[in-house]
Amino acid sequence: MTGAASALYAGAVIHHRLRPRVHRLNYRMFSLLLDLDEIDGLAARLRLFSRNRFNLFSFRDADYGDRSGAPLRGQVEAHLRAAGLEAAGGAIRLLTMPRILGYAFNPLSVYFCHRRDGALQAILYEVSNTFGERHGYLIPVGDPDAVPIRQTTAKCFYVSPFLDMGLTYSFRVVPPGGRVGIAIAVRDRDGLLLSAALASTRAELSDRALARAFLAFPLLTLKVIGGIHWEALRLFLKGIGLRRRPAPPDHPVTISRPET
Repeated sequence: MTGAASALYAGAVIHHRLRPRVHRLNYRMFSLLLDLDEIDGLAARLRLFSRNRFNLFSFRDADYGDRSGAPLRGQVEAHLRAAGLEAAGGAIRLLTMPRILGYAFNPLSVYFCHRRDGALQAILYEVSNTFGERHGYLIPVGDPDAVPIRQTTAKCFYVSPFLDMGLTYSFRVVPPGGRVGIAIAVRDRDGLLLSAALASTRAELSDRALARAFLAFPLLTLKVIGGIHWEALRLFLKGIGLRRRPAPPDHPVTISRPET
């Protein structure tokens, strides 16, 4: 055991759309939980993982945040300060899919932002669409001891051409430990429209674990983008109409209030 906070999480994602046509999908996947302060050490220790260079698995700073490649800790801490939160010294841990053989697309990456005393103070949900756009939702954690954590925000960023803009996201989160869980309920004025859930189990982040993940989930990141377009075709053939894509928000991150 390394004692590192970073880890590999393997599990499954489930999507279930209720209206106007029922549509379901279920696929196996894995993610890496990367403590932003440990990435260089991981790249030095692991033969199959690199930072900002090609490898079987890699992490590229410019894949996240404002895409500038500027240190992610500084970018996230700037958003924390904008929310009036502690923004110096606490762990920031990113749950995401790495690049596999140089390619990655992450519809959702999640930053777990901690205070210096270790308590979880906020979660930043970084959403990317297939049009090359990105937006974040930063939501302070009301009670860090409450599990699961429940958070809500209004949708303000276009993701799927089959979903309207006037929607609400409700998150139910089990923070990373032996397991990690993220459930999202999407609602409109008529109630629940779609639900999605990730459930994964922790493994030590090692070369052996990465090799097993590659064999168990070959070319996962390519399958994700391919699956998005395949499911879009299925939805279109079911008669679900396309929605116009508005311009993304002027601000990179929406800050919401925690539930009380």
